[in-house]
Amino acid sequence: MPHIPIPGGLPGIRGLMAFRPESAKPLNELVDVLLRSESTLTQAERELIATFVSASNDCTYCQTIHGAIAAHDLGGDGALVEQVKRDPESAPIQPKLKALLAIAAKVRLGGREVAGGDIARARGEGATDLEIHDTVLIAAAFCMFNRYVDGLATIAPSDPEFYRTRAESISRDGYSRVNAEFQATRDR
Repeated sequence: MPHIPIPGGLPGIRGLMAFRPESAKPLNELVDVLLRSESTLTQAERELIATFVSASNDCTYCQTIHGAIAAHDLGGDGALVEQVKRDPESAPIQPKLKALLAIAAKVRLGGREVAGGDIARARGEGATDLEIHDTVLIAAAFCMFNRYVDGLATIAPSDPEFYRTRAESISRDGYSRVNAEFQATRDR
């Protein structure tokens, strides 16, 4: 049961955004920039970073929704998403993404855990400074989002179809637009 009254009993971060729409706008804009905007990392790769961090933080809602989005962006490859969550080093992903996920794992523990060797490994696998920057910011932001969602004990639906349906609309329209449409519907 959520620690605060959530409008309409909405799940996860959606309920928190409905509770405090003033903070929803900049949070959605940040996520759109980090996960959906133009980048040399694919949207699926960035969603995998968010999923991995959320799984490592044991945030059910965030790892499930972002895992569903990553799977959607990967053409439905949920098995790959699960493998990345469990053990990215053995997952069949590019070495560059493995190196970036290793950085994300360190950020999750604490920013100062990231060492020069971690950065050198990523660069050695072809990661750009922007990709390294964005990986660190995605990991840091998702630590915040995970704590926000779990710190207020939000609801995480158990029905996988909820996440698949939401994943399809977010993948197509992005976070800001989907949540703005939701907010407009809620306000009617």
